[in-house]
Amino acid sequence: MLDTSARELDPYQAGCPTRRILDLIGGRWTVLIVGALGEGTARFSELLRRVDGISQKMLTQTLRSMERDGLVTRTITAEVPVKVEYALTEAGRTLTEPLKALELWSIEHFTGVAASRSEYASRAAG
Repeated sequence: MLDTSARELDPYQAGCPTRRILDLIGGRWTVLIVGALGEGTARFSELLRRVDGISQKMLTQTLRSMERDGLVTRTITAEVPVKVEYALTEAGRTLTEPLKALELWSIEHFTGVAASRSEYASRAAG
């Protein structure tokens, strides 16, 4: 385990290990998976349907990263066929509120951001 106290951690410093965590939770797929699992436990196929546009490979990679970092649990039930379910851990559940705020912010500010992009593109082209 990394022997680093909180006061030594500074994500603004290039070598800070917290950057890896910020990369994970700031990723588009992680945000959407946390949102989907915030509604409860889900199977892989359910997540694949819920998070439109994610590939099986990317969903697998993201879930593995989230499991490794303690945000998601993976439960295998010995049935035929085998049943695999994913759920947020306690740490993962603490992300639901701040990530939901980002989701709502993106919806609320979409029109303004789109207008700014269009305006910028016009200035850059002219």
